[in-house]
Amino acid sequence: MNKPKRGTLTAIRRLAVDVTPLRQSRDFRLLWVGELISNTGSQVTVVAVFIQVFELTDSSAAVGLVGLVQLVGLVIATVLASPLIDRVDRRNMLLVSAGGQAVASLALLGGALAGDPPIVLVYAAAAVSGGLAGVSLSTRAAVTPNVVPRSLLSSAMALNQVMFTTGLIVGPALGGVLVGRAGLAWAYGLDAATFGAAIVAVLLLSRQPPRRETAGQTQGWRSFVEGVRYLRGRPILQTIFTVDLIAMIFGMPRALFPVLAVERFDAGEEIVGALFSAVAVGALLGALTTGWVNRIRRQGLAVMVAVAVWGAGIVAFGLVGDHLWLAFACLAVAGAADVVSAVFRGTILQQSVPDDLRGRLSAVNILVVTGGPRLGDFEAGAVAALTSPTVSVVSGGAACIVGVVVLSALVPAFARYRRPEPEPT
Repeated sequence: MNKPKRGTLTAIRRLAVDVTPLRQSRDFRLLWVGELISNTGSQVTVVAVFIQVFELTDSSAAVGLVGLVQLVGLVIATVLASPLIDRVDRRNMLLVSAGGQAVASLALLGGALAGDPPIVLVYAAAAVSGGLAGVSLSTRAAVTPNVVPRSLLSSAMALNQVMFTTGLIVGPALGGVLVGRAGLAWAYGLDAATFGAAIVAVLLLSRQPPRRETAGQTQGWRSFVEGVRYLRGRPILQTIFTVDLIAMIFGMPRALFPVLAVERFDAGEEIVGALFSAVAVGALLGALTTGWVNRIRRQGLAVMVAVAVWGAGIVAFGLVGDHLWLAFACLAVAGAADVVSAVFRGTILQQSVPDDLRGRLSAVNILVVTGGPRLGDFEAGAVAALTSPTVSVVSGGAACIVGVVVLSALVPAFARYRRPEPEPT
């Protein structure tokens, strides 16, 4: 009787996410906990902003425009701030970005307390928050390889996905309930308060100065361009960004959740938050069972398969009609596939880029990862306005699958990509 039990326990341990980076690295633990709290608050605001814009305008296109203005803020912040990530103490960058995001949340809180704010205020605060969130994510990504051993990088990436997806579950669900029962001001106020935890965690972090001397290096716009030029002649890195853009631009229907909650499911704000959370529930389950990722060598192929499954899940979500629990299940499957893609894409990127370029390349990655969904918001809202929400969802998921097939044919080296051998201990 004992042998089967031992075998089952061994299988579970091999499947469960590896928490060694959290045990071994104090700095990684601080980054992880601080971001868990602040990211949860940020996701409360994501839902609140979508609901507020829909209430102010009664337009799915206007809701989709939230993503576009956030993308503008993200591009500006990436171009201006990403070179600094490789030149200054990265702890200071984290403090500035967290403080700026708190100010943006306070602006949204002030508008909610005043009554019906001008839509320009909501868009402007969303743009500032989105831009600074990109800077924060880029900086954290650049710090991570310096606080965990290379052999544990995939595990650290998986733990980051656990952290992000936990926020994506709790934040939207809490946001829907808060907006529905207490009002927008409570949602925005909670978000502003959570940045206090992030600031405390960063203050406890050890200094993170550049690993190499930066004197004489290019600065400003030229420095950002220098980072982008690193991608020339590196099709593997280029494909990491391209495949995620395909998935997020065409296969991310979150801007339609407020519309679908009313028109398809005959429900209110709580279901808007639940639809957001359904994607994250699947992502969390996927992240918690990533103990196997360190054993996968064909990492490029794993990315392609995961993105195709994401697209299939979105197509199924569009076709299930008003069956709410089936809709939740489809979104969960898509979320699980997305987190697997994210783990492998992040691992390939971080193990391929030198530290003195890691901040800028991480910024490009965050621009893609967070900008893609915002372009997807605009695409989904525009297609829904021209056709219908269902057509927008189904066509987007199908386009995602087709895009993966085309990209695989254009860049066959990506599907053949294998992880490098680990460094000897």
